[in-house]
Amino acid sequence: MLLGVTCFVAGDHGIEPCLLLPTVPTSNLNVAGATAGTTNFTLSITGCTAPIADTPVNTLFIGNNVQPGGILGSSGSATNVGLQLLNGTQSIDLTAPSLQSGLVIGAAATSASHDFSVRYYATGAATAGTVVGSVQYEVAYD
Repeated sequence: MLLGVTCFVAGDHGIEPCLLLPTVPTSNLNVAGATAGTTNFTLSITGCTAPIADTPVNTLFIGNNVQPGGILGSSGSATNVGLQLLNGTQSIDLTAPSLQSGLVIGAAATSASHDFSVRYYATGAATAGTVVGSVQYEVAYD
């Protein structure tokens, strides 16, 4: 199958964004369910063929090392902490591929963007160390 490119995808940190969350004290993550260090990121599409009407675009997130509750497990040295993705204020459950709305190419527009965020999520009393996680994403529309 051959398809023409209809849009280019980029994040505010490039096409393969590497996000650095702030350093936070373990006391902020001392109980399961505690969160800290929320960091926003933007996914954008540009160079699109201008639609006649507003066109919703879905972002599909697929997590690596997903833990119960849809949290990204960490391969870093810290324990009892993972990463939680959010679309607005809603947690994105990564236990299965997760389609997210938010991007909309406006009528006659050629680009769109939408903000997501990620934060530390305690699965118990967190210990000091690094937190490393990854997720793949795909952007698709009809």
